[in-house]
Amino acid sequence: MDDKLNLKQYIRTVDDFPIPGIKFRDITSLIENPEGLIKTCNSFTELTKEFDATIIASIESRGFIFAGPISKDLSLPFVLARKPGKLPNKTYKKEFDLEYGSTSIEIQTNTNIKETDRVVIVDDLVATGGTAIACAELIHENFNVPKENILILSVIDLPELGGSKKIVNDGYKLEVLVSYR
Repeated sequence: MDDKLNLKQYIRTVDDFPIPGIKFRDITSLIENPEGLIKTCNSFTELTKEFDATIIASIESRGFIFAGPISKDLSLPFVLARKPGKLPNKTYKKEFDLEYGSTSIEIQTNTNIKETDRVVIVDDLVATGGTAIACAELIHENFNVPKENILILSVIDLPELGGSKKIVNDGYKLEVLVSYR
């Protein structure tokens, strides 16, 4: 099912943002609605528990909204994946493409991730998959966490852009709550 929690009702579509031709799926309307936010966080917490995660990682900035409650509810460490120059210590950096440009993310080298950890990466949306894969690769390549021990959680999937398929084909696990087909 594309929307088993009935979350689409809370997600606005904004045409031509951030550039012409893009249909932006706006989660601000979801997080402004307590029922929608609670359903989302509870579902992510349950999926994280089922995966037997030992660490939560999240991608700046909208992923942080959902990762914080998961970390709190399950008493798990919360690792930040941020834009360049936002973290105070030395970092590992990964560049990647978006559907409308390119950028990079970083994770601090002194982050306590072990190769035996099971890591859940939280973000708001999968489009081309670049952001989620970059974060997963940072963890896999620099902290030696096996791909099968990395689960990507996303509120929204835009499967026509191919990201979810690429994530799975690259060997990572993926769970999404809402799919726009």
